Amino acid sequence: MGPRKHRESSSMSGESSGAGKGLLERLSEGPVICAEGYLFELEHRGYVSAGAFVPEVVLEHPAAIEHLHREFLRAGSYVVEEGVDGIIAETFSWSEIALDLIRQTGLPSVITMAIHRDPETYEGLSPEDCCKRLEDAGADVVGLNCMRGPDTMLPMLRKIRLAVKCHVAALPVPYRTSDAEPTFHHLHDEHCSCLPDGGTFPTALDPFTCNRYEIAEFAKEAVDIGIHYLGVCCGAKPHHIRSMAEALGRRPPASKYSPDMSKHAYFGDSDVISEEYRELSTRL
Repeated sequence: MGPRKHRESSSMSGESSGAGKGLLERLSEGPVICAEGYLFELEHRGYVSAGAFVPEVVLEHPAAIEHLHREFLRAGSYVVEEGVDGIIAETFSWSEIALDLIRQTGLPSVITMAIHRDPETYEGLSPEDCCKRLEDAGADVVGLNCMRGPDTMLPMLRKIRLAVKCHVAALPVPYRTSDAEPTFHHLHDEHCSCLPDGGTFPTALDPFTCNRYEIAEFAKEAVDIGIHYLGVCCGAKPHHIRSMAEALGRRPPASKYSPDMSKHAYFGDSDVISEEYRELSTRL
């Protein structure tokens, strides 16, 4: 599927199990995974400058863009480049700002809102009321993306799922946000005194990064409450997407190299690991 976003174009992979099917048909059959976070990952790799995050990389290093898309595809993403059979409007703080234009194309729409520190849109709507308004206006998929990590997004998603009948999207950032610090913009690292301006966003969020198992748990919880459009936003790496896919019972190509500790030199339980080495594991 190829939803075109307001900031990036993308499409649904013909290499995955739903090849040839449109977005809504695919969602009706089960969860769809959408890899996000390209700008953060390209900044990590030295192709984008943090701050304005202007993606000159598209013109200067197109091969880097293609390579990263292929990594996410290999890890289990269903939404990447090539063709357009749906349009994504994401990271909005006001409702309906793009829906009218999308509907004019006749293509399926995915509208995801960004909820900042205050638990409402900039126009004062709760996430569930905003998504219900979008559904009533004709959106095919509604939900949330960015800003909030799994722990502070999931409670909002539960309310949205109860408020609407259409498909719901859930794409948190992979950071450990909390009730005290609900978005990744204001996470504080008390263990580091060398941060520019004292802030961790956007270049020092590393200590708060969710591990793959936390992302897998989020995916399972989201599916349990009836959410089928899943992904990870700014900060996502391919191993997050692979873990999400595996949590849904899938085996993307990258799963060939998923962790297998059985033959680890010290922690393995295989017969090829000597008892001497196993005993050393307690002294590492």
